Amino acid sequence: MDKNEILDEMIIDSKHHPMEDLFRMDRMPHIWCSGCGLGAVVTAFMEGVKKAGKDYDKVVVVSGIGCTGRVAGYVNLDSFHTTHGRAIPFATGLKLANRDLTVGVISGDGDLFAIGGNHFIHAARRNVDIVVVCVNNFIYGMTGGQTAPTTPLEAKSSTAPYGNYEQPFNLVGIAAAAGASYVARWTAMHVRRLSDSVAVAAQRKGFSFIEVVSPCPTVFARKNKKGSGLELLQEFGERSRIDHEADPTKIPLDMKNEIVCGEFVNDDRPTFWENVQKGIRKNVQIEVDLESKLYDRS
Repeated sequence: MDKNEILDEMIIDSKHHPMEDLFRMDRMPHIWCSGCGLGAVVTAFMEGVKKAGKDYDKVVVVSGIGCTGRVAGYVNLDSFHTTHGRAIPFATGLKLANRDLTVGVISGDGDLFAIGGNHFIHAARRNVDIVVVCVNNFIYGMTGGQTAPTTPLEAKSSTAPYGNYEQPFNLVGIAAAAGASYVARWTAMHVRRLSDSVAVAAQRKGFSFIEVVSPCPTVFARKNKKGSGLELLQEFGERSRIDHEADPTKIPLDMKNEIVCGEFVNDDRPTFWENVQKGIRKNVQIEVDLESKLYDRS
């Protein structure tokens, strides 16, 4: 191979993106705003799937409505863009229909914890075997910047121009209290730790929840004078503290104090399907015992 051929091969290789096999390159560039954390979160998620050694033909991604809802259209996997708030029940149905699948849900704080909040707590209670990643940017980004269930006290939005007066949800606290078997929180700055968390969640059984605190430069940052998306991301990094031993029910998020990150819950307990199977076997045994008794009497 001569010098020119080597140079040609190098040029070809430089045009090949290392994640090309996992993303729909025909749909790039994506529509997300400059400085949004969604690109980093989705890339970290796909890196986690790769680290977990999963068969891509058996991985499914489900998204809801909103900025994060676009994820389903960019990944080169089987994916579903569902109706508002219904990503988790849809994912539950997929997993119960084909238990060989690794089912991931990637959606926003509004979709998962407002209209979809009831589905979330019951899927966690049942310990359904799915991985849920919530991109928390504290606001409804796509639909006009309204107050979300996660908007911090005093933060401004289009529906709270003088500041929010409602207590926000603590997402990791809800997940842990509802019964999730794996609970973690990171920021969009912690991409390596996030991908490692996704790998752990994809390899274990039960309901796994990962919150990702992410910048919204177009709406949240502007309304709250937080600068650019990069500046908000740097703020998240500076305010973050990793503490795996922290009680997830006691580490809410606000506008100023530290963002406690880590893997807070990693427990093994029976999944929903395991409980179903146990109940079926028990009922079958009862039927067998009853039939045996009737036969003996005859």
